[in-house]
Amino acid sequence: MSGKSVLGRGVDALLSGDLASVEEGRFFLCDIDKIEPNKDQPRKHFAEDRLQKLAESIAEKGVIQPLLVTRGKGNRYNLIAGERRLRAARIAGLDEVPVVLTDSNGKGESLELALIENLQRHDLNPIEEAMAYSRLINDFGLTQEGVARKVGRKRSTVTNILRLLGLPDYLQDDVISGLISEGHARVLLRLKDDAQKIQEIRGRIIREDLSVRATERLCRRPREKPGAQRPGKSRGNELPASYCRSLINQLANRMNTGIRIIQNGERGKLEIDYYSSDDLDRLVNLLAG
Repeated sequence: MSGKSVLGRGVDALLSGDLASVEEGRFFLCDIDKIEPNKDQPRKHFAEDRLQKLAESIAEKGVIQPLLVTRGKGNRYNLIAGERRLRAARIAGLDEVPVVLTDSNGKGESLELALIENLQRHDLNPIEEAMAYSRLINDFGLTQEGVARKVGRKRSTVTNILRLLGLPDYLQDDVISGLISEGHARVLLRLKDDAQKIQEIRGRIIREDLSVRATERLCRRPREKPGAQRPGKSRGNELPASYCRSLINQLANRMNTGIRIIQNGERGKLEIDYYSSDDLDRLVNLLAG
Protein backbone atom coordinates (compact mmCIF):
# COMPACT_ATOMS: atom_id res chain seq x y z
CA MET A 1 0.00 0.00 0.00
CA SER A 2 1.91 3.06 -1.23
CA GLY A 3 1.28 6.67 -0.20
CA LYS A 4 0.40 7.54 -3.79
CA SER A 5 -2.25 4.83 -4.02
CA VAL A 6 -3.77 6.09 -0.79
CA LEU A 7 -3.79 9.63 -2.14
CA GLY A 8 -5.42 8.52 -5.38
CA ARG A 9 -8.24 6.68 -3.61
CA GLY A 10 -8.69 9.33 -0.95
CA VAL A 11 -7.89 8.86 2.72
CA ASP A 12 -11.44 7.81 3.43
CA ALA A 13 -10.45 4.47 1.87
CA LEU A 14 -8.27 3.92 4.94
CA LEU A 15 -10.45 5.62 7.53
CA SER A 16 -13.88 4.32 6.58
CA GLY A 17 -13.86 1.79 9.40
CA ASP A 18 -13.40 -1.14 6.98
CA LEU A 19 -9.91 -2.41 7.82
CA ALA A 20 -10.14 -5.68 5.89
CA SER A 21 -8.04 -4.28 3.04
CA VAL A 22 -5.28 -2.93 5.31
CA GLU A 23 -2.10 -4.99 5.03
CA GLU A 24 -1.04 -7.06 8.03
CA GLY A 25 1.07 -5.03 10.43
CA ARG A 26 -0.30 -1.70 9.20
CA PHE A 27 -3.08 -1.59 11.82
CA PHE A 28 -2.03 -1.83 15.48
CA LEU A 29 -2.37 -0.27 18.91
CA CYS A 30 0.28 2.40 19.36
CA ASP A 31 1.70 3.94 22.52
CA ILE A 32 0.08 7.38 22.61
CA ASP A 33 3.35 9.01 23.76
CA LYS A 34 5.09 7.82 20.59
CA ILE A 35 2.80 9.84 18.29
CA GLU A 36 4.01 13.29 17.25
CA PRO A 37 1.23 15.79 16.36
CA ASN A 38 1.14 17.12 12.80
CA LYS A 39 2.84 20.54 12.74
CA ASP A 40 1.04 21.32 9.46
CA GLN A 41 -2.39 20.40 10.84
CA PRO A 42 -4.94 22.45 8.82
CA ARG A 43 -7.32 22.61 11.77
CA LYS A 44 -6.22 25.39 14.13
CA HIS A 45 -9.35 25.91 16.25
CA PHE A 46 -10.41 23.13 18.63
CA ALA A 47 -13.60 23.84 20.60
CA GLU A 48 -12.90 22.80 24.19
CA ASP A 49 -16.48 21.72 24.94
CA ARG A 50 -16.64 19.45 21.87
CA LEU A 51 -13.19 18.06 22.65
CA GLN A 52 -14.35 17.24 26.19
CA LYS A 53 -17.46 15.46 24.89
CA LEU A 54 -15.31 13.41 22.51
CA ALA A 55 -12.98 12.54 25.40
CA GLU A 56 -15.97 11.31 27.45
CA SER A 57 -17.13 9.17 24.52
CA ILE A 58 -13.62 7.75 24.06
CA ALA A 59 -13.34 6.99 27.78
CA GLU A 60 -16.57 4.99 27.52
CA LYS A 61 -16.23 3.33 24.11
CA GLY A 62 -12.60 3.74 23.10
CA VAL A 63 -11.25 5.21 19.84
CA ILE A 64 -13.51 3.69 17.18
CA GLN A 65 -11.86 5.31 14.16
CA PRO A 66 -8.08 4.69 13.91
CA LEU A 67 -5.58 7.50 13.49
CA LEU A 68 -3.48 7.72 10.33
CA VAL A 69 0.28 7.88 10.92
CA THR A 70 3.61 7.56 9.11
CA ARG A 71 6.85 6.22 10.53
CA GLY A 72 8.99 8.91 12.13
CA LYS A 73 12.50 9.02 13.53
CA GLY A 74 13.49 6.31 15.93
CA ASN A 75 10.59 4.35 17.33
CA ARG A 76 8.13 7.19 16.86
CA TYR A 77 5.26 8.03 14.49
CA ASN A 78 4.07 11.23 12.82
CA LEU A 79 0.36 11.94 12.87
CA ILE A 80 -1.30 12.65 9.52
CA ALA A 81 -4.97 12.50 10.44
CA GLY A 82 -6.85 12.33 13.74
CA GLU A 83 -5.66 15.34 15.77
CA ARG A 84 -8.99 15.70 17.64
CA ARG A 85 -9.05 11.98 18.48
CA LEU A 86 -5.44 12.13 19.69
CA ARG A 87 -6.12 15.16 21.91
CA ALA A 88 -9.33 13.66 23.28
CA ALA A 89 -7.60 10.32 23.95
CA ARG A 90 -4.96 12.14 25.99
CA ILE A 91 -7.70 13.91 27.99
CA ALA A 92 -9.41 10.54 28.54
CA GLY A 93 -6.15 9.13 29.90
CA LEU A 94 -5.61 6.41 27.28
CA ASP A 95 -2.18 4.81 27.00
CA GLU A 96 -2.72 3.37 23.50
CA VAL A 97 -4.76 4.29 20.43
CA PRO A 98 -5.50 2.33 17.24
CA VAL A 99 -3.53 3.54 14.21
CA VAL A 100 -3.13 2.72 10.54
CA LEU A 101 0.45 3.07 9.29
CA THR A 102 0.81 4.44 5.77
CA ASP A 103 3.87 5.07 3.63
CA SER A 104 4.71 8.66 2.75
CA ASN A 105 7.32 10.03 0.38
CA GLY A 106 7.99 13.09 2.47
CA LYS A 107 6.53 16.11 4.26
CA GLY A 108 4.70 17.36 1.17
CA GLU A 109 2.72 14.19 0.71
CA SER A 110 1.94 13.97 4.44
CA LEU A 111 0.61 17.52 4.35
CA GLU A 112 -1.53 16.78 1.31
CA LEU A 113 -2.99 13.71 3.00
CA ALA A 114 -3.72 15.72 6.15
CA LEU A 115 -5.41 18.50 4.16
CA ILE A 116 -7.58 16.10 2.18
CA GLU A 117 -8.49 14.02 5.25
CA ASN A 118 -9.77 17.06 7.12
CA LEU A 119 -11.67 18.34 4.09
CA GLN A 120 -13.30 14.98 3.38
CA ARG A 121 -14.46 14.81 6.97
CA HIS A 122 -16.01 18.31 6.85
CA ASP A 123 -14.02 18.84 10.04
CA LEU A 124 -12.85 22.42 9.50
CA ASN A 125 -14.47 25.80 10.03
CA PRO A 126 -14.99 27.81 6.81
CA ILE A 127 -11.76 29.80 7.12
CA GLU A 128 -9.65 26.71 7.85
CA GLU A 129 -11.38 25.03 4.90
CA ALA A 130 -10.50 27.97 2.64
CA MET A 131 -6.89 27.91 3.83
CA ALA A 132 -6.69 24.16 3.17
CA TYR A 133 -8.00 24.66 -0.39
CA SER A 134 -5.50 27.47 -0.88
CA ARG A 135 -2.59 25.29 0.23
CA LEU A 136 -3.63 22.46 -2.07
CA ILE A 137 -3.68 24.94 -4.95
CA ASN A 138 -0.53 26.90 -4.11
CA ASP A 139 1.67 24.18 -2.60
CA PHE A 140 0.67 21.24 -4.79
CA GLY A 141 -0.29 22.90 -8.07
CA LEU A 142 -3.89 21.69 -8.06
CA THR A 143 -6.62 23.58 -9.91
CA GLN A 144 -9.91 24.39 -8.21
CA GLU A 145 -11.45 21.60 -10.29
CA GLY A 146 -8.74 19.21 -9.09
CA VAL A 147 -9.32 20.17 -5.46
CA ALA A 148 -13.06 19.65 -5.88
CA ARG A 149 -12.51 16.13 -7.26
CA LYS A 150 -10.14 15.13 -4.44
CA VAL A 151 -12.43 16.28 -1.63
CA GLY A 152 -15.76 15.39 -3.23
CA ARG A 153 -17.16 18.92 -3.52
CA LYS A 154 -18.54 20.99 -6.37
CA ARG A 155 -16.09 23.40 -7.97
CA SER A 156 -18.46 26.29 -7.20
CA THR A 157 -18.32 25.35 -3.51
CA VAL A 158 -14.52 25.45 -3.54
CA THR A 159 -14.55 28.80 -5.36
CA ASN A 160 -17.00 30.39 -2.92
CA ILE A 161 -15.11 29.15 0.14
CA LEU A 162 -11.81 30.47 -1.24
CA ARG A 163 -13.36 33.94 -1.60
CA LEU A 164 -13.58 34.18 2.20
CA LEU A 165 -9.81 34.68 2.30
CA GLY A 166 -10.47 38.10 0.75
CA LEU A 167 -11.96 39.28 4.06
CA PRO A 168 -9.90 41.35 6.52
CA ASP A 169 -8.12 39.24 9.15
CA TYR A 170 -10.40 40.39 11.98
CA LEU A 171 -13.49 39.20 10.07
CA GLN A 172 -11.83 35.87 9.38
CA ASP A 173 -11.25 35.61 13.14
CA ASP A 174 -14.95 36.40 13.70
CA VAL A 175 -15.93 33.46 11.46
CA ILE A 176 -13.48 31.10 13.19
CA SER A 177 -14.81 32.03 16.64
CA GLY A 178 -18.44 31.86 15.49
CA LEU A 179 -19.09 35.54 16.15
CA ILE A 180 -20.49 35.82 12.63
CA SER A 181 -21.61 33.03 10.31
CA GLU A 182 -20.23 32.01 6.94
CA GLY A 183 -23.41 33.47 5.40
CA HIS A 184 -22.74 36.84 7.01
CA ALA A 185 -19.14 36.70 5.80
CA ARG A 186 -20.22 36.05 2.20
CA VAL A 187 -22.46 39.14 2.30
CA LEU A 188 -19.71 41.30 3.81
CA LEU A 189 -17.40 40.29 0.98
CA ARG A 190 -19.35 42.70 -1.20
CA LEU A 191 -18.00 45.56 0.94
CA LYS A 192 -14.37 44.41 1.26
CA ASP A 193 -13.14 47.61 -0.41
CA ASP A 194 -15.08 49.84 1.99
CA ALA A 195 -13.40 49.49 5.39
CA GLN A 196 -15.77 51.90 7.17
CA LYS A 197 -18.98 50.34 5.88
CA ILE A 198 -17.86 46.79 6.56
CA GLN A 199 -16.98 47.76 10.14
CA GLU A 200 -20.34 49.44 10.66
CA ILE A 201 -22.34 46.45 9.42
CA ARG A 202 -20.16 43.96 11.26
CA GLY A 203 -20.91 45.89 14.46
CA ARG A 204 -24.66 45.80 13.80
CA ILE A 205 -24.60 42.06 13.07
CA ILE A 206 -23.04 41.46 16.50
CA ARG A 207 -25.05 44.04 18.47
CA GLU A 208 -28.45 43.36 16.90
CA ASP A 209 -27.99 39.66 16.08
CA LEU A 210 -28.94 40.35 12.47
CA SER A 211 -29.92 37.49 10.18
CA VAL A 212 -28.08 36.95 6.90
CA ARG A 213 -31.12 38.23 4.99
CA ALA A 214 -31.26 41.40 7.10
CA THR A 215 -27.53 41.89 6.49
CA GLU A 216 -28.09 41.58 2.74
CA ARG A 217 -30.76 44.30 2.86
CA LEU A 218 -28.38 46.51 4.85
CA CYS A 219 -25.59 46.03 2.30
CA ARG A 220 -27.91 46.94 -0.58
CA ARG A 221 -29.10 50.15 1.09
CA PRO A 222 -27.64 53.28 -0.57
CA ARG A 223 -25.11 55.08 1.62
CA GLU A 224 -25.99 58.61 0.52
CA LYS A 225 -29.21 60.37 1.28
CA PRO A 226 -30.80 62.77 -1.22
CA GLY A 227 -28.94 66.06 -1.17
CA ALA A 228 -25.92 64.61 0.58
CA GLN A 229 -22.52 65.93 -0.43
CA ARG A 230 -20.85 63.80 -3.10
CA PRO A 231 -17.47 62.20 -2.41
CA GLY A 232 -14.51 64.23 -3.60
CA LYS A 233 -16.16 67.63 -3.08
CA SER A 234 -15.45 69.70 0.01
CA ARG A 235 -17.65 72.38 1.55
CA GLY A 236 -16.05 75.55 2.87
CA ASN A 237 -12.94 74.68 4.87
CA GLU A 238 -13.81 70.99 5.29
CA LEU A 239 -11.25 68.32 4.53
CA PRO A 240 -11.67 66.64 1.12
CA ALA A 241 -13.82 63.51 1.23
CA SER A 242 -11.07 61.40 -0.37
CA TYR A 243 -8.65 62.42 2.38
CA CYS A 244 -11.22 61.58 5.08
CA ARG A 245 -11.80 58.15 3.52
CA SER A 246 -8.06 57.52 3.57
CA LEU A 247 -7.85 58.46 7.26
CA ILE A 248 -10.89 56.32 8.08
CA ASN A 249 -9.40 53.29 6.31
CA GLN A 250 -6.10 53.70 8.16
CA LEU A 251 -7.79 54.00 11.55
CA ALA A 252 -10.29 51.18 10.88
CA ASN A 253 -7.50 48.80 9.86
CA ARG A 254 -5.41 49.81 12.87
CA MET A 255 -8.21 49.59 15.45
CA ASN A 256 -10.45 46.91 13.92
CA THR A 257 -13.66 48.85 14.52
CA GLY A 258 -16.00 51.31 12.84
CA ILE A 259 -14.67 54.85 12.42
CA ARG A 260 -16.47 58.03 11.29
CA ILE A 261 -15.26 61.58 10.69
CA ILE A 262 -18.08 64.13 10.96
CA GLN A 263 -17.16 67.60 9.74
CA ASN A 264 -18.62 71.02 10.45
CA GLY A 265 -16.50 73.54 8.62
CA GLU A 266 -13.01 73.55 10.15
CA ARG A 267 -14.29 71.69 13.19
CA GLY A 268 -15.71 68.19 13.54
CA LYS A 269 -15.61 65.02 15.57
CA LEU A 270 -14.16 61.53 15.30
CA GLU A 271 -16.52 58.67 16.24
CA ILE A 272 -15.18 55.25 17.22
CA ASP A 273 -17.48 52.22 17.63
CA TYR A 274 -17.10 49.65 20.39
CA TYR A 275 -19.17 46.49 20.83
CA SER A 276 -18.63 45.44 24.44
CA SER A 277 -16.91 46.61 27.62
CA ASP A 278 -13.91 44.44 26.72
CA ASP A 279 -13.81 46.01 23.27
CA LEU A 280 -13.90 49.47 24.87
CA ASP A 281 -10.96 48.53 27.13
CA ARG A 282 -9.05 47.30 24.08
CA LEU A 283 -9.63 50.59 22.24
CA VAL A 284 -8.68 52.70 25.26
CA ASN A 285 -5.44 50.74 25.59
CA LEU A 286 -4.70 51.33 21.89
CA LEU A 287 -5.36 55.07 22.20
CA ALA A 288 -3.42 55.40 25.43
CA GLY A 289 -0.47 53.50 24.04
